[in-house]
Amino acid sequence: MNSVITDLFYWVSIALMIAIHAGFLAYEVGASRSKNVLASAMKNLLTFSVVISTFFFFGWWFYYAFPQFPVGSLDFAGAELALPWSSDSGPNVASVNGIFWGAFALFAATTGSIMSGAVLERIRTSSFLILTTVLGSVVWIIGASWAWHGNGWLLTKWGWHDFGAAGCVHLIAGAFTLGVLINLGPRIGRFVDGKAVTIPPHNLPLTMLGLMLIFIGFFGFLMGCVVYTNEGYFSIFGNPTNLSAVAFSTLMGLSGGIMGAYIASKGEPFWTISGGLAGVISVAPGMDLYHPALAFIIATVGGLLIPSMGRLIEKFGIDDVVGAVTVHGGCAVYGLVVSGFVLWGYPNVGDLPAINPLGQIGGMVVLAALGFIPGYLISLLLKKVNLLRIPREVELAGLDLSEVPATPYPEGIPVTVTRVTVTEEYSA
Repeated sequence: MNSVITDLFYWVSIALMIAIHAGFLAYEVGASRSKNVLASAMKNLLTFSVVISTFFFFGWWFYYAFPQFPVGSLDFAGAELALPWSSDSGPNVASVNGIFWGAFALFAATTGSIMSGAVLERIRTSSFLILTTVLGSVVWIIGASWAWHGNGWLLTKWGWHDFGAAGCVHLIAGAFTLGVLINLGPRIGRFVDGKAVTIPPHNLPLTMLGLMLIFIGFFGFLMGCVVYTNEGYFSIFGNPTNLSAVAFSTLMGLSGGIMGAYIASKGEPFWTISGGLAGVISVAPGMDLYHPALAFIIATVGGLLIPSMGRLIEKFGIDDVVGAVTVHGGCAVYGLVVSGFVLWGYPNVGDLPAINPLGQIGGMVVLAALGFIPGYLISLLLKKVNLLRIPREVELAGLDLSEVPATPYPEGIPVTVTRVTVTEEYSA
């Protein structure tokens, strides 16, 4: 019976995490202009399918092989169960490998979806799929092996603590995305004479609905960060915890982040709802240990920070359509630094080093480099061979005309009265 309950626990986690991808699809379709909506949707479907399949064929192996590498040796023997021809990688009634693989495969696909929104409207689908495969089935899972595995060197050597994957999912994906964006360049018309020009989403309510679906999926994501056994609940690296602690921190993180972003952005809808995501990521490192009031404060500050971080990125000429680098990368950095000081001295399981600022900040730097360097180098190579970005004429006409054999709005799009139009009519 205990085995059945454990299986069902992760089965539900996997199902809920699929809501994250429904959310990203709606989020990115809404954030795109109407000439690119189907291409954006198709890119999300391909991310989901390509990363999950490649994660089966080779990605899962990295988690078991790399915990101590490069400070130690590769664990080939321990990684055998994750090989695609292993008896555990199939219908073996004595194995639960598929349940854990499924949860991690959804984590992997999430990293690709994080990058997907940032590069909207100008990246070639083929190059994006190369990049998302590297990110989702190689880079992030190596980071997870270092940061999440019970024998991972960040934990065993430095006392690392990151319950909710702020480092190995959000920071790695955000840093990888930043490397890609530097080489990809901004959309045509995004910057004029060095000044940022807002390109509004064609359907902001759909974008907000997508983020709400991501919030739902986050509960499955955080279930996957818990190890459930008949002896109780544990973090993925062995510390005792329970779902009660996670529920407190998640909901207080959502509410604090939204309130902070609402205040800092003066009620701008996109940043306000993105604040919920920022809040959860900000508290993710210590959400199994934080008091709910403390989680609320940390999340509120995270929400307050994101509009400013977004403007800072703009000043460097970087066009991040959905603020992925800011929300995922920036808030992960903030949350990891804060956790190092707030949780300083809190004991890890067994005789492992206690949580400390140097371990948290050092691990943050390692994971940021792990994400940024391959993202930058691979996208630079694709740029050099002219495979990274779509041609200018295709970008101007819209990706839907060149890549998708369908029309998103065959009866036309209702005319939306803009603030500029209303002002002009009022002045007249």
